[in-house]
Amino acid sequence: MDSREHARRLADPGFGWMDGDSLAPARRLRGRRAAAMERRFLQPSQPRNGTPAERWRLMVRGRVQGVGYRAGCCRRANELGLSGWVRNLPDGSVEVEAEGLPQHLTELVLWCEKGPLRAQVTGLGTTRVAATGDDWFEIRG
Repeated sequence: MDSREHARRLADPGFGWMDGDSLAPARRLRGRRAAAMERRFLQPSQPRNGTPAERWRLMVRGRVQGVGYRAGCCRRANELGLSGWVRNLPDGSVEVEAEGLPQHLTELVLWCEKGPLRAQVTGLGTTRVAATGDDWFEIRG
């Protein structure tokens, strides 16, 4: 074993890398950067799999404030891989804008019709809006 090989074996591998890992941290980082660059150059209305993304606005009426509706909606949207936002409105309703694949949006609508355990949804309106290309889901004030 030459001195460089010996020094490499003695060096601290760094956080998150073990001797048996197939990729060194620098190569994994380059892979993440390449994936981020690929995401950056996608068309806003064109997800990776080629199916056009849609953006839907949902207006949820009933007892939907003060029952954890926004947090539950955000959690479900993240599970489905959707982007967008959810917020309370002054009239006591909740507004949701979500973007993603139509089948995932339909699943979110089904969740919104029920909501969390203490919610009582009395009405839900859906409209289609222009896709923005956001890649996160957030709770707004």
